[in-house]
Amino acid sequence: MYLLLLQARNGGIKIKHFHQFKMMLSAQLKLTLREKQAWFWGIFFPVILMVIFMVIFSGNSDEEFQSEIAIVDPNPNPASEMLFTQISGLPVFDVKTGTPVSREKAEEWVKGQEVDAAIILPESADASSVLLIVNKEDEQGAAVQAVSGILDKFVQQANLFAAGAEPSFELQYKSVSSGSNELDYTDFLLTGMIALSIAQGGMFGMVDLVEMRRKGLIKRLRMTPANMGIFGLSDMVMRLLFSIIQIILLSLIGVLIFGANLYISPISLVVVFLMGALSFNALGYFFSSFSKTTEAYMGVANIVSFLMMFLSGVFFPVETMPEWLQPVSNVLPLTYFADGLRESMVYETSVISGTLWFGIGVMVIWGTITFILGSWLYKRKAIVADR
Repeated sequence: MYLLLLQARNGGIKIKHFHQFKMMLSAQLKLTLREKQAWFWGIFFPVILMVIFMVIFSGNSDEEFQSEIAIVDPNPNPASEMLFTQISGLPVFDVKTGTPVSREKAEEWVKGQEVDAAIILPESADASSVLLIVNKEDEQGAAVQAVSGILDKFVQQANLFAAGAEPSFELQYKSVSSGSNELDYTDFLLTGMIALSIAQGGMFGMVDLVEMRRKGLIKRLRMTPANMGIFGLSDMVMRLLFSIIQIILLSLIGVLIFGANLYISPISLVVVFLMGALSFNALGYFFSSFSKTTEAYMGVANIVSFLMMFLSGVFFPVETMPEWLQPVSNVLPLTYFADGLRESMVYETSVISGTLWFGIGVMVIWGTITFILGSWLYKRKAIVADR
C-alpha cells in the first residue's frame, strides 16, 4: 500500500513538473517571438554572416589557376621563339596581347600590377638566362610564387631536353579522404559556419537571464512554486528549437546558392547537434552566472566567440595553423563541434566512430563543467542575497 502511494505521489510530481515545463516553454517562446531583435540575432544574423564569409572565402577556390604575364623577346632568334611558343602554350599562363612586347612596356605593366610578372627571353641563341620580373609589393603573393615555381620547373625540363636526357620519373598527384565522400572547400566552410552560428546562438542566447536577474525577476520566481531547474531546461530547449531552424536554413542556403554537397548521416548528426548545442547553451549559462550587466555578458561572449572563430578550424583546417597554436585549438569545444558536423554532414561517418565520440566527449565535458559552475554561482548569489 505504501509503495502504491509512493508511486502515485511520484507520478503526480512528474505530471506537475511536465505541466510546469510546458507552461515555461510556452512563455519563453512567446517572449522570444515578440522580440524582433531575438529573431534577427538568432536567425537572420547567422544567415547574413554565413553568406558574407562564404562569398569572401569560397570565392574562386575551385577554379583552375591562371596567371596573366608579359613576355619580352629582346632579340628574336630560333631559341627564343621556341621558348615563347612553349611558354605561351602553357594553360596556366595568359600572355597579355598574345605577342612579345618591349621591356619598357612589360615593366610598366608589372609596376602597375596589370600583369603578375614579365618573362625576359634570352637575347641570343648562346644565352642561357631567362629573367623573371615581378612587382616588389606582390613578391610574396600566391600568384607570383606560382609563376616562379612553374617557370623554374619549365627551365629544368628545358635543360634536361637540351642535354638529351630522357625523364625517368614523373610526379603523380592524388588526394585521399578519411570519409567516403570528397570534401570541397565550400562544404568545409559551410559546416564550419553552421557550427559557429549554433555556438554563437548558445553563447549569446542567455543574455536575457542577466537582465532578469538585474530586474529582480529571478528572485521573485524563486519565491513561487516554480522549479528553477525546469525554468533553465525550458530556456535551453527553446534555444535548441532556434538551432534547428538555423541548421536547416543555413544548409539550404549552402546547397542551393553556393553548391555545397551534403551527405548526411542522420543519427550521427542528431547526436552531434544535440551535444554541441547543449554544451554551448551551458557555456552561455555560465557567462550569465557571473555577469552583472548585459554589457559585461556581451563583452565576455564576444571575446570567447572571436577567439574560437579563428582558432577552431571554421575557415581553415587546424593543421595549417602554427604548431604553437594547435594545442589551444585542440581543447576548444568549437573545434570538435565543427569536426563533428563535417563528419556527420559530409563524410556520413557512423555513430559508432571512435573519433566522433571523442569529440562529443570533449563537448560534453565542457558543457557539464560550465553548467555545474554556473549553477553553483547562481545558488551562491541567491544565498548571499537571502542573507
